[in-house]
Amino acid sequence: MAAKKAGQAALWIVIALLIVGLGGFGVTNFSGQITSIGSVGGKDIDVDAYARALQEELRAIEAQTGQRLSFEDAEQMGLVEATLSQVITNRAFDAENERLGISVGDATLAEQLRQIPAFQGLDGNFDRDAYAAALDRIGMSDGKFEDRLREETARTILQSAVVSGIQMPAAYSATILNYVTEKRKVSWVKLDQDSLDAPLPEPTEEELRAFYDENLDRYMIPERKQITYALLSPEMVLDAVEIDEDTLRRAYEDRRAEFERPARRLVERLIFSDEATAQAARDRLDSGEVDFDTLVEERGLSLSDVDLGDVTEPELGSAGAEIFAAESGQVVGPLPSDLGPALFRINGIFPAQTTAHEDAIAIVRDDLVADRARRQVDSQREAIEDLLAGGATLEDLAQESGMQLGTIDWYEGLGEGVAAYDGFDTAAAALEDGAYPELQQLDDGSLVAMRLDGTLDAEPSPYEEEASRVRAGWENRETMARLRTRAETLRAQLQEAATFESLGLEPQTEELTRAGSALGAPRAMVEQLFTMQPGEVATTEGFGGVQLFRLDEILPPSEDDPQVAELTGGITDAASQSVGQDLFRAVASDIRTRLGVNIDQSALNAVHANFR
Repeated sequence: MAAKKAGQAALWIVIALLIVGLGGFGVTNFSGQITSIGSVGGKDIDVDAYARALQEELRAIEAQTGQRLSFEDAEQMGLVEATLSQVITNRAFDAENERLGISVGDATLAEQLRQIPAFQGLDGNFDRDAYAAALDRIGMSDGKFEDRLREETARTILQSAVVSGIQMPAAYSATILNYVTEKRKVSWVKLDQDSLDAPLPEPTEEELRAFYDENLDRYMIPERKQITYALLSPEMVLDAVEIDEDTLRRAYEDRRAEFERPARRLVERLIFSDEATAQAARDRLDSGEVDFDTLVEERGLSLSDVDLGDVTEPELGSAGAEIFAAESGQVVGPLPSDLGPALFRINGIFPAQTTAHEDAIAIVRDDLVADRARRQVDSQREAIEDLLAGGATLEDLAQESGMQLGTIDWYEGLGEGVAAYDGFDTAAAALEDGAYPELQQLDDGSLVAMRLDGTLDAEPSPYEEEASRVRAGWENRETMARLRTRAETLRAQLQEAATFESLGLEPQTEELTRAGSALGAPRAMVEQLFTMQPGEVATTEGFGGVQLFRLDEILPPSEDDPQVAELTGGITDAASQSVGQDLFRAVASDIRTRLGVNIDQSALNAVHANFR
């Protein structure tokens, strides 16, 4: 296994060198050529190796995202630091191999060289000339290349020895499996307002006011901006817009297809080379041997390949009449098509849709009026901006341009009056005291200019304005209090000996995992179930009521469930891989610490400069 991995590693080294072409990276500084960015345990970290690794990482990210990755972005992502760490770790393993005396013999090296396609001649055998030419293209001697290949292979052997053969004990996966797949069988009911023995009493005014005072935070009006605004909207000029009959008639004709839609069918078409082949497929369908989907798969196609979308009868040519006479889900044919005989499957039927002429005319007229109103408002923009630039106030705008003057105590989320216009909230939020009343265009084409007159501190909304909300809040509090009392009484009875049925309750029974959920019950019920013992009864609240539930049984994972078996293997493999990775990091850290790492920052900066 190690030899196989080593051979693959060697192949990728050569491919990287030949394709990336970074042999002789050529990093220089003021004092001459740089060949190393540092060392580990006396082993130089080759500048080409680091530059090549960094460029490969950059290209890998670019291939994933489809966008160029700048060196600065790579630094911010931590990619540069991670690549340097990996290169240092690789070199640390090389130094450790040298200390331990692990190497690769000439016979193994020769076999690896013979297996590399770039070094083979036309007959598939190792070719000394091809070998020399390939190394010459990257500016590397055969001795240096073979030294690198030996180190890479030996490094792979040592790294494989660290991480291979790790297998977590069965007890570990069993514990995780039980946690994930173990179920709880539960019987439960939801108690809501209908579960009360008697309706709520009518609250007194004193009770409601006391509830209001106790919960003032629910009825607070947030801090507001006092804003004066001048507004000109398309709606304000609609009545002045006129559309002549010729314009209306032409617009209707241009949009006639919207109001007179012919019948259509959602169709798939499977084409055959000749009539006999198409009929043979038809016979297999009729006999029940295959269905339409299978015929498509047998041709190496997907359903998207045969989908025609929704089509009209004329678009189907001579096959149209029979296709339009078929029911949804039916397969018809063989029928002729412009590409040969075909089977057609009808997946949907869309009847003709016709809008009454007077309704269509009204729609077209409204759209024309709205569009012309927006353009009419926009045509006044320059004149209004000139007035503002000349020192006009918002009050002046209202008198001279027909804009509507108004005030509003605005806060984010108000959504009433002028604040209901899309875009007004954004403009109001940015408004500052003393700011020039700039003319702004809202999403619907309205023009607005505004002035901040002051701010109002947050304060409670008057009781009279919140009376309905206060009553609803009081009723909810009283209902939940009574439900808790009733649920506690029922819980005690169930805990002693009673059954749900004997108490007049109709429970639901479900089997839930830790990740499961019960419709109408909060997540807290599921979480609490896994802290209980069989027979225990508990309550929780949510979804407008109180849940009363009893744990009936703890169900272990089912040995017959194939998903459980698959999950068992997945847990074991994932845990083993995780431990292997942790062990590799620990060994790598130990080697780097023992042998010592020295980095030449000026050389590293010189390499990075080539990527900027």
